[in-house]
Amino acid sequence: MLNSKDRVAIYMESNLDSDYGKMGMGVIRYLSNQITCIIDSNHVGKSIKSFINTDRKIPIVESLEIALEKKSTVLVLGIAPSGGKIPKEWNRIIEKALKNGLSLVNGLHELLFPRWKDLIKKNKNQWIWDVRMPTFVPDIATGKASKLKNKRILFIGTDMAVGKMTAALEIYSFLKKQSKNVGFVATGQIGITLTGNGIPLDAFKVDHACGAVEAAVLENSKKEIVLIEGQGSLLHPGSTATLPLMRGSCPTHLILCHRANKKTLRSPKNIKIPDLKEFIYLNELLSTVSGTFPKAKVIGVALNTSHLGHNKAILSVNQLEKKLNIITTDVVRFGPDKIAKAILKS
Repeated sequence: MLNSKDRVAIYMESNLDSDYGKMGMGVIRYLSNQITCIIDSNHVGKSIKSFINTDRKIPIVESLEIALEKKSTVLVLGIAPSGGKIPKEWNRIIEKALKNGLSLVNGLHELLFPRWKDLIKKNKNQWIWDVRMPTFVPDIATGKASKLKNKRILFIGTDMAVGKMTAALEIYSFLKKQSKNVGFVATGQIGITLTGNGIPLDAFKVDHACGAVEAAVLENSKKEIVLIEGQGSLLHPGSTATLPLMRGSCPTHLILCHRANKKTLRSPKNIKIPDLKEFIYLNELLSTVSGTFPKAKVIGVALNTSHLGHNKAILSVNQLEKKLNIITTDVVRFGPDKIAKAILKS
């Protein structure tokens, strides 16, 4: 696990400008550690601001050798290939990093430690952190979270990679700065890497998934507000995460995350995104199950406008807010305060 003194290099070869680089982008945006460099030979010398809205000055370099020259101590694998398997071409980088004393952060389903553990230097503070390795076997969920007296806000989405984690972290940071008693439940590899705790939801067996969420939420029982990072979408045929998140957290409120003007899933593109009013109704209905569980309403929409120009982004936010009659904003571009205040008032 990372500590505050670790100097981090991020491996993003050929993916700094792709959706598969979201692990690295999350680390760039939110990790408090010093980031020494980003490895991507396709974009050497370019400004990181060309790829992400950040004030950080991080050089983009050609190779691991340069990362070593910059006295990096940890290499984060910042790419999430489809299927979560380690590409064969990464083996050389992983081996070289370990032999040169670097620790590794791996957010993929395929584990590094079993294969590469013998290269860890015992006399150094060197480690391999397979973030998606469950650390406990949870009990079967029993709906205990429904008995809590706090606000439990679950972030839902119309697709994968629409900004559920980003929205949750932006709002969490805002509320922390307001000295609110707020907790954050990380449920994916990026959130766990950034916060140092949480549950890798998609690594648990299906029967244990609800219990894992429930356990994480109960750990935050003394928090007045608990933000639960969403995963996947009810719409996606490859996603099984939303229902365990609903059952395990028994949310009191929902935040919808959506990519502006998106009409279909990113993949497979033949699946259409329905009218958002209907999608919101579906999530609210499944969350409460006709009154069996706490009534959860969507109280905010986090609209991802990163692909739009400034004026079009403002127009998209205003149009959707008017259509849904629900507070809407891009929490990165325009700040999270509108949705955060809606949570406090609810």
